[in-house]
Amino acid sequence: MNRFEDQTVLVTGSTRGIGEGISKRFAREGASVVVTGRTAEDGEATAQEIRDEGGDATFVEADMRDPDDIAALVEATAEEYGGIDVVVNNAGVETDTSVTEATLDDWDLVLETDFRAYWLTAKHAVEYIEEGAIVNVSSNHAFVTMPEMFPYNAVKAGINGMTRAMALDLGPEIRVNTVNPGWVAVERTEAGLSSEERDRLESIHPVGRIGDPEDVAGAVTFLASDDAGYVTGTSLLVDGGRTAVMQDDTLPNYGSN
Repeated sequence: MNRFEDQTVLVTGSTRGIGEGISKRFAREGASVVVTGRTAEDGEATAQEIRDEGGDATFVEADMRDPDDIAALVEATAEEYGGIDVVVNNAGVETDTSVTEATLDDWDLVLETDFRAYWLTAKHAVEYIEEGAIVNVSSNHAFVTMPEMFPYNAVKAGINGMTRAMALDLGPEIRVNTVNPGWVAVERTEAGLSSEERDRLESIHPVGRIGDPEDVAGAVTFLASDDAGYVTGTSLLVDGGRTAVMQDDTLPNYGSN
């Protein structure tokens, strides 16, 4: 439980949802964590919860679409803790638009938040990482996708490619990997979800349930730890087996009900 003792971890987009779960997991394993996002109230609350549980956390407000904010965030992290050991690029947005429906505003929103910010955060952070890891949070949409998920799905595939490029350029001192979550129960994905719809979703996942932030946090901390010391440039699906499925109607009912 002390794999990250005396280490500093920066987690972007960590005021709620998956990012919040990742931050809390690193803190439980001994890391000093920098929580960041655009909403100060949520971010301060997350950092305080970590401290209340005996961990060490600081909130730094930042808009990941703003290159100056990203540079200031990384600098503030290094100044607060004397360096950086792990960066988790997690902040992300999506638009439910097709290739023909998407606008330039949609494109800029997703590309700047989900893609450019990952590169800039890593670019600035490597100046302060002597030996460590970067974990980029992507999606199973990088491998299989659905209609009207553009440009989100394209960007998520791009993150896998960015990870490989980073692994080659930043090694051997810094390992870089991607985690690709599937359906994870957070406020956004559960909004308006009926019990019947949840049962159906659980039934089509070979593990018999949908995911939660701790599932993703476990994969992220593994890839950031020495346990994955021989792993770099790879993408790890954390999707309950959904990507292994070709046709839903051929599956048994994996649900417990």
